[in-house]
Amino acid sequence: MRTMGLSLGLLLLCLLRVQAEERGAGELDKIAGTWYITAMASDSESYLQKKDQLKMAMANIDVLENGDLRVSFAIPTPGLCMKFESTYMPTDKPREYYSTDRGTKKTVRLVDTDGRSYMVLFATREKDGKTLRMLRLYSRTQYVRPQINLLFKRLAKMNGFTNETIWMLPRQEECRLDEP
Repeated sequence: MRTMGLSLGLLLLCLLRVQAEERGAGELDKIAGTWYITAMASDSESYLQKKDQLKMAMANIDVLENGDLRVSFAIPTPGLCMKFESTYMPTDKPREYYSTDRGTKKTVRLVDTDGRSYMVLFATREKDGKTLRMLRLYSRTQYVRPQINLLFKRLAKMNGFTNETIWMLPRQEECRLDEP
């Protein structure tokens, strides 16, 4: 009887672990923290028109107790450091989150990560009746290994982006999360 109780307990623990993994709970802990947005691919005309002016942005991801993600951004623009925060809630799809902050419906999906040094997110945003798509490479540092950049470019092309819509962002020091 005691062995049966222990077996049932172990089975329950295994089931709970599988359910948590299916919901991406293990990955959430890995993606929390500060990241640099080091590369992008986009089909948005406004991004494509100003892509030569864009620099690396910063993001900080906090995993909230309910499984939502709070993401703080510091984005350099000419003469200005834009800072804002968004909350993303899980969808019914694994590794996918959505937000309706600032009146725009956005969805992000974790495409790939090693959990330590990089992650690739696919984002969509609805604007003026159109769905805009973007792939972003996040790195823990401003320096990205060449093989990770190649992986990003390959993933971008697999998602329909061309060389003209893929760009690596130059480093910047003037717009950071830890500064007012």
